[in-house]
Amino acid sequence: MEFTISKRAKNFSYALIGIGLAGTLIGFFMDHSGNSQQKLWSNLLVNGFFFFGVSLIGLFMVALQYATESGWAVVTKRVYEAVMAYIPIGALVLLIVFAASSLHLNHLYHWMDPEAVAHDEIIANKTAYLNIPFFWVRTLVYLATFILFARAFRKRSLLEDQVGGTDIHFKNYRQGALFLVFFAVFSSTMSWDWLMSIDTHWFSTLYGWYVFSGMWISGIIMVLMLVFYLQGQGHLKAVNESHIHDLGKWVFAISFLWSYLWFFQFMLIWYSNIPEEVTYFQFRIEHYKTEFFLMFAINFILPMLLLMSRESKRHRKLLTIIAMIIFFGHWYDTYLLVMPGTMFDHQHYGLLELGMFLAFLGVFIMVVLRALTKAPLMPVNHPYLEESIHHHI
Repeated sequence: MEFTISKRAKNFSYALIGIGLAGTLIGFFMDHSGNSQQKLWSNLLVNGFFFFGVSLIGLFMVALQYATESGWAVVTKRVYEAVMAYIPIGALVLLIVFAASSLHLNHLYHWMDPEAVAHDEIIANKTAYLNIPFFWVRTLVYLATFILFARAFRKRSLLEDQVGGTDIHFKNYRQGALFLVFFAVFSSTMSWDWLMSIDTHWFSTLYGWYVFSGMWISGIIMVLMLVFYLQGQGHLKAVNESHIHDLGKWVFAISFLWSYLWFFQFMLIWYSNIPEEVTYFQFRIEHYKTEFFLMFAINFILPMLLLMSRESKRHRKLLTIIAMIIFFGHWYDTYLLVMPGTMFDHQHYGLLELGMFLAFLGVFIMVVLRALTKAPLMPVNHPYLEESIHHHI
C-alpha cells in the first residue's frame, strides 16, 4: 500500500507555514529595537542550518547503513530517504543567507567586513582561510556533494526495487563508504565555516563533532516521529517493537555523545582559562545563563532519567513526548550557537523566533510527506529485507 498525504496532514503543514509566516512578519514589524533586520537574518541562519542538518542526517544514515551493511533498518529506509529530500531546499536557504552576508546586507560574519579585518589583527591573521571567495568554494563543494550523493542513493534505491539482485546493493555499499569519508571532513569544516566563524576570535577543536552530534540526534528523532506517524496511518506494518527499541537506543546513545562533547568542550576551555577561549562561554553565561544551562539539562538529564530502561525505549507515548522536547532542545542549542555572536546582548524572544521555527517545520514536514508519496514505503528487493522484517531483540 502506497502512502498518500491525508487532508488533515496537508492542512496541518499549511497551518504551520501560515501561522509561522504571520508570526515572523508581525514579530519583525513590531520590533522597534533597531536590530530587527539582524535578528531576522540570524533566525534565518538558525532555522536554515537546523533543518538542513536534520535532513543531512537522513543522507548520513542511509550511507552509514549501507557502509556497515545494517539489516535491521531496511524497513525504515524510505523514511530516511524522504528526510534527505529536504537537502536542496535547506541548501537554498543557506545560500540566501550567505549571499546576503557576502553582499553586506547583514552582519552575521564579522570577518566578511573589510573594515573589521583591517582593524583586527586576530581576524587578519585568519584571512588565508576566512575570505569570501574561499568560503564560497567550500560551501558550494559541501552542498554539491550532499545533493549529488542524495540523488544517487535515491535513484539506485528505486532502481533496486525494479531489477533486484545484489549489484546495486554493493554499489551503494561502496558509495556509502566513500560518502562517509567526505562527511567525516565536511561535517566539521562546514560547522567551522557557517557557525564557528560567527565568533571569529574563538575556536574549538571539538566544535565540529559537537555540532554533528546535535544534528544527529535531531535527525533520528525526526525519523522516529515519522515512523510513529506512518504506523498510525496504517503503514510500515513490518516495523516492530525491536525497530522502535533500536531507534530509541539511538536517541539515548547520541544524547550521551552530545552531552559528553558539551561538557568536555566547556570544562577543558573553562579550566585552562585562556582569555581568547573562555570568552565564548563567559559571554553566554553572563547574558544567556538560564537558557544555556537549561538547554544542557533538557538534552542530557531528560533522556538519562527517562530512557535508561528497555521498556521506556519501546513505550511510544513516552518516546514521543521525550523526543519532541529534546528536538526543540537541540533547536535551541543551534540558537545559542548563533545568537550570542550575531545579536550579542540585544537578543529578546518573541513572535519572530516562534513564527520562523513553525514555518520551517511546516515546510519540512510537507517536503518529507511529498517525498514519501513518490515510492513504495517498503523496499522490495533489498538483500537484507527479510532480515529486517524478522528483526527481534
